Amino acid sequence: MNIAANDGVWSGSWVAERLGVELVGDDGLTALLGLALRRNPKRAHLLVSNVLGKHVPQSPAVVYGYGFALGRRVRDLLGEKEARRAVVLGYAETATGLGHCVADGIGLAPYLHSTRRPVAGVAPAGGFEESHSHATSHLLLPEDPALLATDGPLVLVDDEFSTGNTVLNTIRDLHARYPRKRYVVVALVDMRSPADAGRLTSFAEEIDARVDLVAAASGTVLLPEGVLEKGQELVARYEESAASGDRSGAAPSGPAAQFPAPLPGVAPQADFQRNPLGVLGTARPAPTAPHQTDNRSTSHLTRIDLHWPPGLPDGGRHGFTPTHRIRLESALPTMAARLAEALPPGTRRVLTLGFEELMYTPLRVARELEALVTAEVRYSTTTRSPVLAVDDPGYAIRSRLVFPAHDNPADGPGDRYAYNVAGAGFDAVVLFVDSAGDTPELHASDGLLARLGAHAPHVLLAVVPSYVPALPEESPAMLPEPLRGPAFSSYPPEDVGWLLQDLSDVTLEAPTEEREEAIQSGGAHYAESLPVEYQPSEQYQALFHAALETSAARIAQAVGVVTETVLAERSPRPVLVSLARAGTPVGVLMRRWAQFRYGLDLPHYAVSIVRGRGIDANALRWLAAHHDPRDVVFVDGWTGKGAITRELADAIEEFEERTGVSGFDPEIAVLADPGSCVRTYGTREDFLIPSACLNSTVSGLISRTVLRSDLVGPDDFHGAKFYRELAGADVSVAFLDAVSARFGEVVDAVDGAVKELAVADRTPTWEGWAAVERISQEYGIHDVNLVKPGVGETTRVLLRRVPWKILARAGAGADLDHVRLLAEQRGVPVEEVGELPYTCVGLIHPKYTRGATGADGRAVNL
Repeated sequence: MNIAANDGVWSGSWVAERLGVELVGDDGLTALLGLALRRNPKRAHLLVSNVLGKHVPQSPAVVYGYGFALGRRVRDLLGEKEARRAVVLGYAETATGLGHCVADGIGLAPYLHSTRRPVAGVAPAGGFEESHSHATSHLLLPEDPALLATDGPLVLVDDEFSTGNTVLNTIRDLHARYPRKRYVVVALVDMRSPADAGRLTSFAEEIDARVDLVAAASGTVLLPEGVLEKGQELVARYEESAASGDRSGAAPSGPAAQFPAPLPGVAPQADFQRNPLGVLGTARPAPTAPHQTDNRSTSHLTRIDLHWPPGLPDGGRHGFTPTHRIRLESALPTMAARLAEALPPGTRRVLTLGFEELMYTPLRVARELEALVTAEVRYSTTTRSPVLAVDDPGYAIRSRLVFPAHDNPADGPGDRYAYNVAGAGFDAVVLFVDSAGDTPELHASDGLLARLGAHAPHVLLAVVPSYVPALPEESPAMLPEPLRGPAFSSYPPEDVGWLLQDLSDVTLEAPTEEREEAIQSGGAHYAESLPVEYQPSEQYQALFHAALETSAARIAQAVGVVTETVLAERSPRPVLVSLARAGTPVGVLMRRWAQFRYGLDLPHYAVSIVRGRGIDANALRWLAAHHDPRDVVFVDGWTGKGAITRELADAIEEFEERTGVSGFDPEIAVLADPGSCVRTYGTREDFLIPSACLNSTVSGLISRTVLRSDLVGPDDFHGAKFYRELAGADVSVAFLDAVSARFGEVVDAVDGAVKELAVADRTPTWEGWAAVERISQEYGIHDVNLVKPGVGETTRVLLRRVPWKILARAGAGADLDHVRLLAEQRGVPVEEVGELPYTCVGLIHPKYTRGATGADGRAVNL
């Protein structure tokens, strides 16, 4: 049956009327849920809970009561004996508080919630994906690894159970590691379709385990055909209208409906404005608030010292035991009393606002406060989730505050949101953050405190110490955070984080001839020094720009194909890890494609890999501490004969055996795979990628990587130099912009190519390796390392090594213009070959003596 609103206007009616969405199910379902819209390529609508305390401010007693009651039902279902053996797992970020409340209701079980905040030095005990979410990667970081290694019941708690995909992903991951016979799924609402309900039953039979479901209400959402596209169009239209307002982000709905009036005696907020379109606006921001201690106040901020118990976890990120619960319960009355004393006299309506995953602590303090004061207390939480705001009583998200992230998130900077705060009549807001979130960004003129100060006369700040598990004494040394531009590289800081150390002040360059002699004689490894950076002539630079103009669309298509393949087959939210430095421009372009096509903000790092020495193990250690290794996708520009492909596979295997950290997939995703060495690629054609034409000036002004024992210690990242002095010749960002500008025109071609690849046999044939071995024998070189196949590798030979000759496929056209120019400058012959799987192959001089640069044995100056 159709569910109608019980009282007044249902907060889902605005969406239902415009998109034809229907909410059907138990009586009272609409009292629990409203509807909103969001920009999401997988689901346009958002179910907004009225009792979760996330998007909609609610009485903390109501929020806690729903979770606690669900926990009591689970305890009754399991029985006391099994309840004592259970572990409760909540989902970040929305259900971290709900899961903790369920654990309280069970009363006997330890609690852990997943997290999107990696913690340095804490190795993940598992991870999984939330397929419909805008931010999908979940990490499990228990302080005690044995917490999940039990065979007792596992209770999984989420705010809603929609398709079951998230739960299936979780159980599949954890059951493979820690098999058990019983699972209980808990949600405020069960909104599965009958087909999805059948999937859970089948899955339980597949793993030979019992899976029970406990929910406060059940129903489903009926979606008409085309609702996703219609919803996206509606969001785009309203966001465009809202853009004429400001960062509050609310969208107009025609005549601006008012929020419920504040309680009697509460003065209206003089600095809260509405523009002529009805868009909720952010008034002048409060000035940056100074850091304070105790309860000292400024006109904008009161900082509250809660006297948090030393060593008590701030939540369930690393586990929360029954013993922790007892300590918290005993401390809550004192903390609530300190908060009550800090409230301004005459406060009638107060909001306690949690911070993303920090939901449970502010909820518990708010519940205690609610019992102490006569003021109306409400509770909600900030969030990462972008949702359209519409000022209409039939819409669940009436207003939106937008502010920068303030906890230095591992996936880079971005916007965060607080909903239904502006215009809601609060005359005091108490913001709870953990100490990791108490940063200059929080106190900045555009930060959250300033945003709140524009909409409430009084803002109070309570900082809870961030709990970080003590690391074992034998843990490796802590590694630094990634280097980012503009301090290191000319790329914008969000484009890439370099897991390298800066060796810019060290002289590492040596003449090409000296390097080649040392390398071939066995006296030095190629990674122990750097070639002198080639400075292109005007003629060569003109060739680069001409090649870029000709090939930008072709590259854009390959970028789209490889990125779509990664998203479909590897991870819906991959962590891109490019192999510095040739892979780094490709990694940035893949990140840009994901932003362009899906609005995803993918993390991207660059790491060093050295032939014969392997990948930087410390970089892998950093990645494992900050992300789920299974999400990591290694990225390179192209394959030649496949040496790096094999090097990476061997290095990952060695790393896992030595550290016990598993999950890294050694298969590289590349723009071009002419050597047929990988399964994930944009194309297998060997064509000119303009980023191969230059060195640092197309790679963020970063040198190739360096590994030398006197510079790189056992706990250091590999090194590289930042050539700041070459900024005048830098085309790194210009290259990226030229390719990105062509994304829109290649979407259809990308989609067609991806469909073809999905059904194609992409098994590597290693055709390139066989060709290299044949050439090595035919030309009397007898060393495959001196044969460099493909346009990119041939270019490197001409720029960095001592070339002997170039083999070019007969009929090769403009793709080799820059190769022919370089060969002419260096006196290197270009020999046309009929049977060649590559466009060209560069041969390094096999019998090098000092000065034997050209084919005639004489040095040739560039």
